[in-house]
Amino acid sequence: MPDSLLRIREVARKEIRQLFRDPRTRVFIFVSPILQLVLFGYAVTTDVRRLPTYIVDHDNTAESRLLIDAFGAGSYFRVIGRSDRPADAAAALDAGRAEIALQVPVGFARDVRAGRGATVQILLDGSNSNTATIAQGYATRIVQRVAADFARDRTGRDAAPPLVLSARAWYNPALTSRLYNVPAVIGALLMLMCLLLTAMAIVREREVGTLEQLVVSPIRAHELILGKTLPVLAIALVDLLLISTVAILWFEVPFRGSALALLLGAFIFILTGLATGLLLSGISKTQQEAFMGMFLIFLPVLILSGLLLPVENMPRSFQLLTEFNPLRHFLEIVRAVFLKGEGIRTLWRPYLMLVLLTAGIGGFAIRRMGTVLR
Repeated sequence: MPDSLLRIREVARKEIRQLFRDPRTRVFIFVSPILQLVLFGYAVTTDVRRLPTYIVDHDNTAESRLLIDAFGAGSYFRVIGRSDRPADAAAALDAGRAEIALQVPVGFARDVRAGRGATVQILLDGSNSNTATIAQGYATRIVQRVAADFARDRTGRDAAPPLVLSARAWYNPALTSRLYNVPAVIGALLMLMCLLLTAMAIVREREVGTLEQLVVSPIRAHELILGKTLPVLAIALVDLLLISTVAILWFEVPFRGSALALLLGAFIFILTGLATGLLLSGISKTQQEAFMGMFLIFLPVLILSGLLLPVENMPRSFQLLTEFNPLRHFLEIVRAVFLKGEGIRTLWRPYLMLVLLTAGIGGFAIRRMGTVLR
């Protein structure tokens, strides 16, 4: 074996011993990503289910009760109280006990039987605009369905609407947000792991006083860098396998694409994370400084990745900024591979952007590490 490979192997062996010396580090490396995936998978969701709903029925007729029963029959709304006073609904909304209130006016049944335009009022808690918008859509569909039932009962035949919308969601038929969010969490966890483990690599040697010994040893700069990063690369790939398995088996996220496409994208993305961590390690003088710098980078990367908010909804200037975010491009790959079954050929653009970002960040990191180890 060439001397260079021997030196890289010994540095890597030393790094592995350093990483796994503390049992808590082993838990952090292999158990923590799974726990975080489970936490994100259940907590980060935009699905609206069983919204607390308050009912105010001024009409108190068979027709009004049919409408109210339609709201309580599905999984979207949960009736928590009934009254004939509007003030009670307002109090429930103000106190946060209800997020939606349905008011049926006097004469509702009379207007329905006469074929006139009967009206009902929906009051929404707009402090959470996302939930209110989704709830408004659910309520509108329920009212439209009940109105069609009333029209059929009154005329004895199905009313023929002038326009019929037939909607079908591809790749995620039930529009479950978990299937969209869980694959993206895989990318966030890989980025966090690479940044945290690599950012501490060189600065730890500096703090304990062994960096000077490495500098005067026969080890060259690129050998030290490879020896420090290869163990983290292997750990990240193992974590990718673990959390992808949990996503598929536990959360039942469909995997429709090629494992090779996912592995290639993850490999390039991990290299980008390693380069960023090395750059942080090279410019930091203490582990605390490296840790704080990691979060200074990780939070903007997370926000501008499309994990929490769609990139298309951001201002144009921020959309351009996300082009320099490796996590944004990896999320495009992982979501397309998991949900759409796309391959390398159709995803050439995010792959190319990851390669360019890896080359750019890696070049800065190697130049900085060369200065540190000189």
